[in-house]
Amino acid sequence: MPLMKTSNPALGQDTFKQYGSGGYGGLIDAAGRMTLNGTVNKTGILLLCALATAAWTWKSFMDTQDPASVSLQLMVGLFGGMIFAFVTIFKKEWSPVTAPIYALLEGMALGGLSAIVNMRYPGIAFQAVSLTFGTLFVMLFLYRSGIIKVTDKFRIGIIAATGGICLFYFASMLLGFFHINFFGSVWGSGVVGIGFSLIVVAIAALNLVLDFDFIEQGVNAGAPKFMEWYGGFGIMVTLVWLYIEILRLLSKVRSRN
Repeated sequence: MPLMKTSNPALGQDTFKQYGSGGYGGLIDAAGRMTLNGTVNKTGILLLCALATAAWTWKSFMDTQDPASVSLQLMVGLFGGMIFAFVTIFKKEWSPVTAPIYALLEGMALGGLSAIVNMRYPGIAFQAVSLTFGTLFVMLFLYRSGIIKVTDKFRIGIIAATGGICLFYFASMLLGFFHINFFGSVWGSGVVGIGFSLIVVAIAALNLVLDFDFIEQGVNAGAPKFMEWYGGFGIMVTLVWLYIEILRLLSKVRSRN
């Protein structure tokens, strides 16, 4: 079966094709190849890294109740995470080092963001975390049980929807620099805003299915061991996006009360 595309930027079309058994001429022995269990373990380590720094940033905020106390962590985590994400994407063989650093930095950013939002809407961070992990396990079950099958049409649809969302966000940000706001209702807490967030959360969740499928293709291709870290990194990228969108959705719902 040919390697498939995914809309996750970390897991491009040629990610595993480049490092698969074909790329290495089939010279990688069994012990040096990527496995599904190994990828699951590496993903778990990355999640623990993110949770550790998120908890540290959270505590820093709770000690002061001042958003300024976590502003540095937010900026370092946001921009540092972005830098290490690109480094990991372009230097996949560095992923055993860069992927954990990415997870640690993203944890700092998400911990600060969650603490600030949770101050306004108490309990919302726990709800967002629970829904994110719940979605992860549900999507994994649906994929492994075959209830959701990754067909070409399914894949193309999710890739197109994800690309459309990215273009929309980029256009909104660009217009915002000129103080032009054509999409105010989308960011609000009305029916349109909540409906839009529900759609984005659904698309982000379905991206997990594409990621699971793509990693399985990499295992079948006999990719080298370090690609377990890269596969875990790809899952982390989607989970970060999913968490942020769920937090945004819950904020809109809570603001109506």
